[in-house]
Amino acid sequence: MKNMILILIVIVATVGLFAEDWNTSADISLNMNQNSYSDNWAGEEIGAISWAFNANLLAEKQLTGKVNNKNTLKLAFGQTHNQYVAVDSTKKWAKPDKTTDLIDFESIFRFTLGIIVDPFASVRLESQFMDKQGNEIKNFNPNVLTETFGVARMFIKEENKELSARFGAAFKQYFDSYKDESTNDGGIEFVSEFKSPLAKNAINYNTKLILYKALFYSESDAVEGTSMEDDWKAARLDWEHIFSASITKMINLNLYFQMIYNRTNYNTAGESIDELQFKQTLGLGFTYKLL
Repeated sequence: MKNMILILIVIVATVGLFAEDWNTSADISLNMNQNSYSDNWAGEEIGAISWAFNANLLAEKQLTGKVNNKNTLKLAFGQTHNQYVAVDSTKKWAKPDKTTDLIDFESIFRFTLGIIVDPFASVRLESQFMDKQGNEIKNFNPNVLTETFGVARMFIKEENKELSARFGAAFKQYFDSYKDESTNDGGIEFVSEFKSPLAKNAINYNTKLILYKALFYSESDAVEGTSMEDDWKAARLDWEHIFSASITKMINLNLYFQMIYNRTNYNTAGESIDELQFKQTLGLGFTYKLL
């Protein structure tokens, strides 16, 4: 419940900030699944409750004849509650496990000068609502702050269809409350975004591709000679796909698929993940278009 309150506070604050004289949209969805069994149920099934909250908010405005500002905020949080069979053979509910957790805010200033490409500057904050390590929980941790400067090109700009790309120099700062330290790196970044209706406007499709190559790292000397020496140098990929279909005015089917390659991600054994990772969620639930 505490995390849901934090989510709602962020949504209300963002909507209130950008609602006036801005091109805005806010899609909010809640998906839930539940099953339960009595203690004397003959089968081996156990009960489970899972829920996932998602919000995608957009605020865009042509501030002046030559400056466009686009702000996006993605929020996601979900948990699964599972039953287990206790020593006395009764079924009890375990503490919930987190299944999804995301805070992703980005603000882009694009200078529309009427030339082939537009100069741009952007800032992006990535975080989580709840970060648990062992028995300790910290809210809004870890945090990654990215500043990017470069050139952008809008290839398609229509009411329901858009294709854009940007390329530039990026600088990242990493903050972790558990380690009580911060690191930073910098390099080049390419971002491409595409959205379009599909299947005669029955399905909305959004995709975002991010490629990043670090050229320097503040802790390069510290990891030299270790197994992590070259991890920060490897190119990173983050490619997400979102399909949403309206079954009724209030009920939507949502498919989310994300592919990640990032050797600076480490597993529980402290080993670099040198392979493609993917995440997929499929949900049927309530969706409300706030704006």
